[in-house]
Amino acid sequence: MNPEYSFFDAVCKSFDKASKFTNFDAGILEQIKQCNSVLRMHFPVKIGDKIEVIKAYRVQHSHHKQPCKGGIRFSEMVNLDEVMALAALMTYKCAIVDVPFGGAKGGISIDPKKYSPYELEKITRRYTSELIKKKFIGPGEDVPAPDYGTGEREMAWILDTYTAMHPGEIDSLACVTGKPVSQGGVRGRKEATGLGVFYGIREVCNNQKVMDRLGLSIGIEGKKIIVQGLGNVGYHAAKFFQENGAIIVGLAEYEGSIYNDFGLDVEAVFQHRKSTGSILDYPGAQNLGKNTDALEAPCDILVPAALENVINGENASRVQAKIIGEAANGPLTPEADEILINKGALVIPDMYLNAGGVTVSYFEWVKNLSHVRYGRVEKRFMENQNANLVSQIEEMTGKSVTDIQKKLLVHGPDEIDLVRSGLEDTMIKATNEILDCWIGNPEIKDMRTAAFVVAINKVGTSYSELGIFP
Repeated sequence: MNPEYSFFDAVCKSFDKASKFTNFDAGILEQIKQCNSVLRMHFPVKIGDKIEVIKAYRVQHSHHKQPCKGGIRFSEMVNLDEVMALAALMTYKCAIVDVPFGGAKGGISIDPKKYSPYELEKITRRYTSELIKKKFIGPGEDVPAPDYGTGEREMAWILDTYTAMHPGEIDSLACVTGKPVSQGGVRGRKEATGLGVFYGIREVCNNQKVMDRLGLSIGIEGKKIIVQGLGNVGYHAAKFFQENGAIIVGLAEYEGSIYNDFGLDVEAVFQHRKSTGSILDYPGAQNLGKNTDALEAPCDILVPAALENVINGENASRVQAKIIGEAANGPLTPEADEILINKGALVIPDMYLNAGGVTVSYFEWVKNLSHVRYGRVEKRFMENQNANLVSQIEEMTGKSVTDIQKKLLVHGPDEIDLVRSGLEDTMIKATNEILDCWIGNPEIKDMRTAAFVVAINKVGTSYSELGIFP
């Protein structure tokens, strides 16, 4: 694989491939494609006894909707090209799932494992202050979220820094999402991306026309699945697949990969790795060697949930899966895409499949702006109403329901119930919209192109309705 491979160019290549199926002026298409605002910064932070200059970025790809939205990643691999590409994908992702944000992305070029929590806090707070100076953060301007190498802890530091510098701002909680629940976060955010991956792939597998094309039986139950990456996204996706009847035959992490054709217990493997530091040598599983070896093992569905470009022109021909669900951002290169299309495999694109995180981040942002927890207003009302209904049924039929049945029937929605319901509805609608575009146009050969067509149409329509392009 070419180490100089441009991720942003790959996104633009997919965009150009899809744009010919739209009716927008070339100028509008060029505006949609380009990044609107790019912030590149270097700032000093005292690490131990030395001053270290930290390199960081924030890119706002589109302002057709505001605020902009996108995660912040901590990784030595962070560079401007990657951040621009991820910001662009965020624009298209938000459009597909009807979340009213423009795309953005941020990154700090560090290895977080090399720093203490105190040092990471100093770096995060300084980065936040730089964003504030340039107006690249705010509830109505740009709302970051967790990404690779970051989580609730870092988002809490960002929130605290922002609120300290904006005293009295009533909506300051909405300046960042992915926060701890105690700091204004929403229940269900942590597993949202993995759950969204499950919902999206499940909906594809429930489409008879698609399954007939692939020669697979309908439904997710019994499908053999390999997941590459046991981070937050891969772990939760694998668990939801297993809980719904799929067979997890392979798992991979940076130290290697394991395989068992009869199935692996995801939680047991996770705990094995926690205690030994590796998924290798898990009892009953075969060690495959490198983590990329799992990509080529036999399965029905392959879910790359690690970093970009892991499936490329060199190894794509050896991928045996009939469905590749891109849980990570950009795990396939354009060359790999073409090879898999020609093989008759189906690639479910990252730009919508991993949109569970931004969808639930949207719910969190709305929660912060409304200043009320989901379910707080209606939960007891629904439970009382359901209890009266159960009592009426018992009275009319002369039969009583058991306590367990009554508990299920009476239950009013908690925040997590509403969040997951909203996420499921979003992913089902987005999946079918893309499938309709793909199946309904014989000239569109793949699902990624169909997803870009859907996104371009929505973003282009927004620009036109704003009167930017009379």
